[in-house]
Amino acid sequence: MIEKFLELSFKKGDDYSPLYRQLESEIVQLICHGILKPGQALPPSRELALSLQLNRKTVVATYEELNAQGWVETRERSGVYVSSRLPDTSTRTINQHSKKILRSRHPAYPLINRPSDITTKTDPNTELNLPGMPAPLYKIDDGFPDPRIAPIEELVREYRRFGKGRLGNQFLMYGPEYGSYRLRVELANFLNKTRGLQITEKEILITKGTQMAIYLTTQLLIRPGDSVFVPEPGYRDANQTFKLAGANLTFIPVDEDGMDVDTIEQLCKRAVPRMIYIIPHHHRPTTVTLSAERRMRLMNLAHEYGFALLEDDYDFDYHFSSNPLLPLASLDTGGHIIYVGSFCKSIAPGIRIGFIVAPEVVINEAAAIRKLIDRQGEQLLEEATAELLSTGDISRHLKKSHKVYQERLENTCRLLREQLGEYLTFTQPNGGLAIWAAYRKDISGRAVALNAGKLGLKISDGSNYFFQPDTYRPNDFIRIGYCSLDEKEMADAIDIWKKALTPFAGKQ
Repeated sequence: MIEKFLELSFKKGDDYSPLYRQLESEIVQLICHGILKPGQALPPSRELALSLQLNRKTVVATYEELNAQGWVETRERSGVYVSSRLPDTSTRTINQHSKKILRSRHPAYPLINRPSDITTKTDPNTELNLPGMPAPLYKIDDGFPDPRIAPIEELVREYRRFGKGRLGNQFLMYGPEYGSYRLRVELANFLNKTRGLQITEKEILITKGTQMAIYLTTQLLIRPGDSVFVPEPGYRDANQTFKLAGANLTFIPVDEDGMDVDTIEQLCKRAVPRMIYIIPHHHRPTTVTLSAERRMRLMNLAHEYGFALLEDDYDFDYHFSSNPLLPLASLDTGGHIIYVGSFCKSIAPGIRIGFIVAPEVVINEAAAIRKLIDRQGEQLLEEATAELLSTGDISRHLKKSHKVYQERLENTCRLLREQLGEYLTFTQPNGGLAIWAAYRKDISGRAVALNAGKLGLKISDGSNYFFQPDTYRPNDFIRIGYCSLDEKEMADAIDIWKKALTPFAGKQ
């Protein structure tokens, strides 16, 4: 019986550990799961070796190791037995076909309840990957950069140089939870130059992307029951982060000039929020920019009522029609704003270098929390990024990609007008990495996404932007990332998209 279990579970060469260690692990598993009971005899070494087609020395070495660890005991002129000192364990459920131990699909311990709409789904099309649906040929994403043009070779070069240099061992040990000192210095210079901030490295914390920055800020500011104002439509992951902390969300409408500050002002007269989350530059998802007039009024309201402003500036670097409006943080002299951003949109999403800019007291508190959940960042990556900032490689990349993305924006808008003008409307954005479009009233975004998926194109179904069930929306919307596909790829993708819209052709 024991040999049968081992024959089915023990496979020579399954990993790189010695065979006797693999066999040892399997026998320990049988003991812990109650298949082998305390005091039960194990097969003689010669017999087990023959059954498993192993050298007898391998089985002898296994038994000796198990004996040294206390799992078995050797009785003179009798054999090897499971240690009688071990507690008896009830036998786990066995798959009678494979004779393998079945693992529970559910935890034996309770989890803390969280709001029902906080899910692990990150892609609005996850549920559209149905059985039999082909792997997508193309994906029109939410607005990501093209990693093929990112300065990855330069980053890898510096990564290797720092890793092999005289300070390599230092960078592979524990480092500051604030992030690399040199990166914070270089980043402060970069942000001061490009965004009009007036900060030092003491006002910067390096994070794993913008999402960690939002989470840390939430942990600092939000207690259960606190009020947070968020845009509608808006960014789901931020909203879920606030709700996980117990915040009550109030949704503020967004129009062509950004968040409606009139609504914010009226609500503040009744109850002041703890925080307002805002994306003033290329708002996600609509791509609109908060007007100068609304920026000044919002800053005045923050000064008057004392709430915090969490400014998410996730893609400041790409603005085409004119110079971009500087961040609200560049105007903040009263300590109202926590400014967050990253290089995930300017370099590549997988380069998880983000940041928080805030008063030094806030940074110190955020660093203390960051140390508990992630200890520190990846020092070699941070040092390599600092070097690219120092040498100007990142600035040169931004200049180069700015030209490429502007051309791709023009090309995509032309294709959308020519090929899909019958089905959707949009306004060409003045910057950012995506286009916000509205389908014709009779068109279902979900139906189009399903059709497109069957044809090899993955696109949004429009479900990831609005969060109030009673929001009046005469149309379904879609956010069209245009940067990660080149001109030919985008033309092919839109051709598939047009075919997916065929059921709606000629209807009004």
